[in-house]
Amino acid sequence: MKKFLAGAGAASMVFAGSVAQAAQPQPWEMTFQPAATAIMSQITWFERYTLWFIVPITLFVLFLLAWCILKYRASVNPTPSKTSHNTLIEVAWTLGPVLVLLAIAVPSFQLLTAQYSPPEEPKLTVKATGNQWNWDYEYQFEQPFSFNSAILADGDRAGLGKEDKAKYPRLLAVDNEMVVPVGVVVRVLVTGADVIHAYAMPAFGIKVDAVPGRINETWFKAEKEGLYYGQCSELCGKDHAFMPIAVRVVSEKQYETWLAAAKTDLPGANKALMAEVDGTNKVASAGN
Repeated sequence: MKKFLAGAGAASMVFAGSVAQAAQPQPWEMTFQPAATAIMSQITWFERYTLWFIVPITLFVLFLLAWCILKYRASVNPTPSKTSHNTLIEVAWTLGPVLVLLAIAVPSFQLLTAQYSPPEEPKLTVKATGNQWNWDYEYQFEQPFSFNSAILADGDRAGLGKEDKAKYPRLLAVDNEMVVPVGVVVRVLVTGADVIHAYAMPAFGIKVDAVPGRINETWFKAEKEGLYYGQCSELCGKDHAFMPIAVRVVSEKQYETWLAAAKTDLPGANKALMAEVDGTNKVASAGN
């Protein structure tokens, strides 16, 4: 089953690859964002898998209700049956749900185990601290490197080179993104500085509470480069809706270059990275 889930996840990522370069919420969206990690691909597969049970059961119960209402209403059935037991029916409605629960439980526990079991030792650890109402990111090295990430104000777009609202959408874009390398296991230590927040990144399949005085841990391994958006998913005060999360996934070379420059000049490093990423995307688009 574990291999099956992994295969299903990989297949989902192949289909989602063309649109996963900048995952963000879409108007009237009814499905998950395109998966950027194997875990999120497995979550997407599991959601579709459970629908094969939910939909038939719902329709069957609806049919039974309609059948009972029409067939056994007083006008057509003035003398109701006094049957109180039916062995076949009692066995069926006991055994059926048990089999359904087993069919759901097995892949569910496999997925839960995978969410708590990184495939390899994390190569990068970042501490994310939720504030009212922004995030502090601290890269855990011998000499820690940290910065603040807050919602992008419209007045700052021009200065930061983020005027494209399709790529840097209102209420989701930030001034300083969390930058990580592609294909690397990243450990995220999550805590809160004041009240309970929640670090959630839908495209990565992660959501963990940021509790003051406590450090929770999660991880992800982004398989595709791009800019991904999430939000605080815990009611944390009046500006809860203005506390986005943005993660930029780049190549290892681009990450190392950005990190070296960001330690002394974060705004300059961000602009240089954006210019390089945009230039690479333009070349790739021209090649296609």
